[in-house]
Amino acid sequence: MCGRYVNSAASEDLIDEFDVEEVLDEDVPPSWNIAPTDPVRAIVQRLPRGADKPAPAEKGNASTHRRQLRTVRWGLVPSWAKDRKIGARLINARHETVTEKPAFKSAAARRRCLLPAGGYFEWQNTASGKVPYFLHADDGELLAFAGLYEVWRDKSLPEDDPGHWLWTCTVITQQATDLVGDIHDRSPVIVPAAMRAAWLDCSADDPLVARRLLDEMPEPHLEPYVVSSEVNSVKNNGPQLIDPVSSMSQVQPQDLS
Repeated sequence: MCGRYVNSAASEDLIDEFDVEEVLDEDVPPSWNIAPTDPVRAIVQRLPRGADKPAPAEKGNASTHRRQLRTVRWGLVPSWAKDRKIGARLINARHETVTEKPAFKSAAARRRCLLPAGGYFEWQNTASGKVPYFLHADDGELLAFAGLYEVWRDKSLPEDDPGHWLWTCTVITQQATDLVGDIHDRSPVIVPAAMRAAWLDCSADDPLVARRLLDEMPEPHLEPYVVSSEVNSVKNNGPQLIDPVSSMSQVQPQDLS
């Protein structure tokens, strides 16, 4: 699974990296310990804010949409959910079933997104407890997690309340291989730069397109190293969390808090 990750990139950097055309919502500060239900930045492709909905003949035309940088909450709340609590259980969607599960199928067809990340944390089970690792691109480049997003209407709030529409997301995960698989059996699906446009283009409105793209994603080349057990607590944050440990004495294997 992917339960904690890092995004310290400024909005200006994300605009350049992902060819963003429209920036919306409040920015979020850099974080080296993003946890479920936290606000995160996401790249989506939608009609410009304030634009009229397209006529039926235009719905399949991706050229009418613009690439947007938005702030969403991590933990998907499907449109049919009775309340937002379900989001805490839907932080990840499995590659193998994402186009079949009711919670994700519609979003896989219509609402795919990219979630920028400098890397993510995973914990390896050992005889003495869980050891934290930081995994990042071997070339140091920004990663783009394959994600889905939803826009959920909170009927308990008036229409003029800023929280009336809740934007949420999930990270798609896959079976991990090589060194990553030795640490944990699941890893995020990483979208290479050459496939980002195709992933964001939901004009076909077909979950089979998402399935084909996921099957075509190449295996990422990630570099893992052990980090301090300070990352175990969501209360801790800062760039020191991704520093490699100089001694295993800095690691105190334990369950997450």
